[in-house]
Amino acid sequence: MSDNILEIKTLNVRFGGILAVNDISLDVRRGKIVTLIGANGAGKSTILRSVSGIVKPVHGEILFEGENIMGLTPEQIVKKGITLVPEGRRVFPNLTVLENLKMGAYLRKDNYDNDLSYVYRLFPRLEERSWQSAGTLSGGEQQMLAVGRALMSSPKLIMMDEPSLGLAPLVVRDIFSIIRTINENGITVLLIEQNANMALKTCDYGYVIETGNITMQGEGDKLLNDERVKEAYLGKSRNG
Repeated sequence: MSDNILEIKTLNVRFGGILAVNDISLDVRRGKIVTLIGANGAGKSTILRSVSGIVKPVHGEILFEGENIMGLTPEQIVKKGITLVPEGRRVFPNLTVLENLKMGAYLRKDNYDNDLSYVYRLFPRLEERSWQSAGTLSGGEQQMLAVGRALMSSPKLIMMDEPSLGLAPLVVRDIFSIIRTINENGITVLLIEQNANMALKTCDYGYVIETGNITMQGEGDKLLNDERVKEAYLGKSRNG
């Protein structure tokens, strides 16, 4: 079995005449936390959406556990063991917390009670508010719900798009602590994050994406101490 759970090879994605992702190749090692950092519009979200089957690349390969998943539907990709926590959380505001969590398990045919118990252990507040409408939750609670909903599909790889966006610093620390716990429990994490400081402190390996290209890569602590990364992404205003 390969050390890599996910391999992206020479991926190209176009939107009209714009090349959003340009011949990107990257690996995500099984059991690790990998982060993609870069400015808005660099192509990071497009990469995750391509892996999820939402965006159709024009060229390249996406291998999950050695199998090329290019061309599969989003539902088929979820069944393979990949799930996405989208930017902006996108919970169903008129459904209860519990109903939102059950939506994460909608493709499963087995019993998911153990997974629901696991989500409630990770996020006790969700259990306290299980019958509350998701739209009445705070931003941090909605982010917890979005992560919990993704975990209900029993993923091998969880991808997170800007999980700290718009959250207070204390809540950001809680979210990153949960990300570490999820990883320690055996789930590989691929993370996009504007808060480069927290992301690089948390990850095992990172890639810097600029205008659809990988410009740097390396272990998280090495990127954290690289002067070019510090200058571009680690301003004093960053949380953490």
